[in-house]
Amino acid sequence: MTHWTPDDIPWSDFDASKLSDDVLKVVKAAAMVERNAGDYTEYLGKVFAGDPAFKQLAVQWRKEEVQHGDVLGRYAELADPDFVFAERFKRFTDGYKVPTDLDQSVRGSQTGELLARCIVETGTSSFYSALRDATDEPVLKAICHRIAGDEFRHYKWFYGYMKRYMDAEGVGMFRRALVAIGRIKESDDDELAFAYHAANDAADQPYSRERCNREYAVRAYGFYQPKHTERAVNMILKVIGLDPQGWLGEAAKKFAWNKMRSRAEAMKLAA
Repeated sequence: MTHWTPDDIPWSDFDASKLSDDVLKVVKAAAMVERNAGDYTEYLGKVFAGDPAFKQLAVQWRKEEVQHGDVLGRYAELADPDFVFAERFKRFTDGYKVPTDLDQSVRGSQTGELLARCIVETGTSSFYSALRDATDEPVLKAICHRIAGDEFRHYKWFYGYMKRYMDAEGVGMFRRALVAIGRIKESDDDELAFAYHAANDAADQPYSRERCNREYAVRAYGFYQPKHTERAVNMILKVIGLDPQGWLGEAAKKFAWNKMRSRAEAMKLAA
């Protein structure tokens, strides 16, 4: 069972004066991605067809992710009465599809699939932690605190299963690192960019991946503090099999923070 429900959110505490339009645009995009967990669960069910325990876990994961999307969508409607979540979400799913006609992992192994899932959960747990700490709006802070906790728990779920498959499949550190790097690079793909477009652009505005990636990133990157990138790097190094506290780990944390800040500045200049 989930640890919380929408009834646990203090909706009546909403304070519009503490919410910026930039933050709301990012929240609207996040609602699209979170809500769209069904297709990915179908794909996972095919990749792990012989593992009924994992398939059951994936169903629970889907339930919690859908709840995240619904709660964020409800929040967006509270903050912007002109925003209709169901209509915007349909626009997103009409234009962005997760491939489900596969019976093998696109990562080359079940270990790789679970590792890629860990990378995603790392990104979401750090994002919602950063947004929670960046906002003073009490309802959004409460929502992000709960979602960040769920995403970290999901990371632990997938990491636990990954270790089982890693031993059986013999996927070494180098291959795990390649999967991690590949999945991180995919953060610039169409999913988030199109979610931003579907959630925020006017109906007649054409979609541009470059523009939407830039408009999303220039807002979202500003939420982060060094502690958020440090924790994310720790989580990524753990699934690869490297010591987060070693010299390589320390160098990776500094690199990640500097990279994020330099990219945020570049996005601002481009905007």
